Amino acid sequence: MKISIDFPRGSNMVTLRRKIYRRGSSFETTVPMPLLFALDLSKRHDILFNFDQQSNRWYVEFEEAGEPKEAKEKEAAKKGVGKKRGVR
Repeated sequence: MKISIDFPRGSNMVTLRRKIYRRGSSFETTVPMPLLFALDLSKRHDILFNFDQQSNRWYVEFEEAGEPKEAKEKEAAKKGVGKKRGVR
């Protein structure tokens, strides 16, 4: 996996170059680690890709995601929530 970081002279711009891979009928890529430096990686996050038609540019945002469904089910099972208990 190769990350290309370019620093043009007199500019504060950083360029990260990533390959796009074909996966079935769609395409995918990975998110470079330098974009994740400000995130708490012990928590789950969603990545949002926003396209501004006027400027013809993409913007990337991160937001904290809710707990995964499995974690909620495990927590509920510990508390005994959602299960019927037999009467003796």
